[in-house]
Amino acid sequence: MNTAPTSAEEPRWLTEEEQRVWRSYMHATTLLEDHLDRQLQRDAGMPHIYYGLLVKLAESPQQRLRMTELAMHAKITRSRLSHAIARLEKNGWVRREDCPDDRRGQFAVLTDQGRQTLEQSAPGHVALVRSALFDRLTPEQQKSLGEIMQIVAEGLQPNEAGADLPWLR
Repeated sequence: MNTAPTSAEEPRWLTEEEQRVWRSYMHATTLLEDHLDRQLQRDAGMPHIYYGLLVKLAESPQQRLRMTELAMHAKITRSRLSHAIARLEKNGWVRREDCPDDRRGQFAVLTDQGRQTLEQSAPGHVALVRSALFDRLTPEQQKSLGEIMQIVAEGLQPNEAGADLPWLR
């Protein structure tokens, strides 16, 4: 549902309550992302987005994904992913492999050292996620938050051909 105003329409301004909710959401997500980044930088020497890339590779068959698929999961541009993978390669946590059926395609592959780094950093990361988010919410609030975030994500995930998606840039 597209609720963006046309040039002739007056914008649907947020109510005071909507503004309060929006600002609380923005404040909390900014603080949470910073909190996670600082913990992972301190404990594993990587930002949160790199941790997410390692997790996605660890969960994938044969611990490998095509670069375009990894960019899609991370919701980042291919250029940003290439930079991140280069840094992860420098640390010995990931390697690239050419795709045998596509000369231009490449796989990102989690190395043994990358898996070990992930296993060492996961306990601290999950403890921080638990203390920063889940321990502060009742089971009912957790369920509601999950349902709300699912609805928001589904509404923002474009399905139409030609959509301006970061991983296609």
